[in-house]
Amino acid sequence: MIDLDAVLAVNADFYTAFAERDYAAMDELWARGSPVACIHPGWPAVTGRDAVMASWERILGNANSPAIVCLSPEAFFCGDAIFVICYERIEGALLVATNIFVREDGVWRLAHHQSGPAAGEPEKPPQTPPGTIH
Repeated sequence: MIDLDAVLAVNADFYTAFAERDYAAMDELWARGSPVACIHPGWPAVTGRDAVMASWERILGNANSPAIVCLSPEAFFCGDAIFVICYERIEGALLVATNIFVREDGVWRLAHHQSGPAAGEPEKPPQTPPGTIH
């Protein structure tokens, strides 16, 4: 059985690390044995773990980085991965994000994060029982 709640917890950990500018926690969340990539809003694609972590070090180390709040996360099972679609509120702007997680040594880790402008407010996700596979 796929535990979507476990992935949603890791997704929440990602946004906590982001909000608290905790580079060590962010580093712990990203995959080590799988390819990783990140597309920050307005940036070109960043690929490879070293480059992705350097991008997070730059963002999290900037005292002027805006506060972030994750809204309406919803997880979807997809083969050997799970992806989460959620919204991000940053300084009044609304973004939509996709976070892709892979399992490494029994732990769900981020393999990809992409965020960009959203056209409107999130709809409340459907109420699904914990652990439900979409």
